[in-house]
Amino acid sequence: MSSSPHIRDKVTSSNIMLMVVIALLPASAFGVYNFGIPALIVLISTTVSAVLTEYIYEKLMHKKITINDWSAVVTGLLLGLNMPASAPWWMGALGSVFAILVVKQLFGGLGQNFMNPALGARCFLLISFAGPMTKFVYDGVSGPTPLATLKDGGSVDSMKMLIGTIPGTIGETSVIAIIIGAVFLIMLGIIDLRIPGTYIVSFVIFVGIFGPFTKAHVGFFDPQYITAHLCGGGLMLGAWFMATDYVTSPITKKGQYVYGILLGVLTGLFRLFGGSAEGVSYAIIISNLLVPLIERVTLPKPFGKGGEK
Repeated sequence: MSSSPHIRDKVTSSNIMLMVVIALLPASAFGVYNFGIPALIVLISTTVSAVLTEYIYEKLMHKKITINDWSAVVTGLLLGLNMPASAPWWMGALGSVFAILVVKQLFGGLGQNFMNPALGARCFLLISFAGPMTKFVYDGVSGPTPLATLKDGGSVDSMKMLIGTIPGTIGETSVIAIIIGAVFLIMLGIIDLRIPGTYIVSFVIFVGIFGPFTKAHVGFFDPQYITAHLCGGGLMLGAWFMATDYVTSPITKKGQYVYGILLGVLTGLFRLFGGSAEGVSYAIIISNLLVPLIERVTLPKPFGKGGEK
């Protein structure tokens, strides 16, 4: 006899986190290739700072050291991938400290955080340092992202957006690199299609219906317009690697579908009618906060007394 859980599996949290790190390597490698050494510096800064913050905090609080579970590495790497390569290294380090200390550790550590730590830190940096966090340099030239151009009614090259040879954050530009990592996680059974699939389909429906009411001057369900929105910004990175976070997403199957629909609608709403061309980070964070309510509504009712007959 032993304490619960009685159903055990050889897969551990550290195994899962390590696989996520491996899945993020294609996007990380392309980001460094695309933006050069500055991107590598940002990624190293955020990752190392996240691990050090977790170690120092747990050491000072006399808690078990958990840096071997790779969760801090995942947080730091995701934060780095969500930052522009032109951002100074200290900004990435500050963001990692916020992610690990404020969003994760002060709420109990891994499994207790109420929102995705990397996205929480990105939003913190966007509010605190709006200029550097929205300045994108590509081939030595500062300019708007394709999504910003699209929002203003301009035309974009969807093929370049698919490959990733465009300005943007380090890890969001190449859809191909992100999909390679996502397929790897799906094949290992670490994630499934419920949340990202529902997210993407809901977003496509929202953009297809409401796109004509923007400055883009497109028809309903315009293929090129929808493709550009799918390939631009952090939608793919967010859908496959952050919306699927075990801690901050619903555990019920119905809840995951509701969660995905909410993500798609909020992202479309922020992108089409908000002040910014992007909206993935805020959509995921708001949805994270609503997860307890979603789970309460979608929790299966027990059979028998007090439940369904």
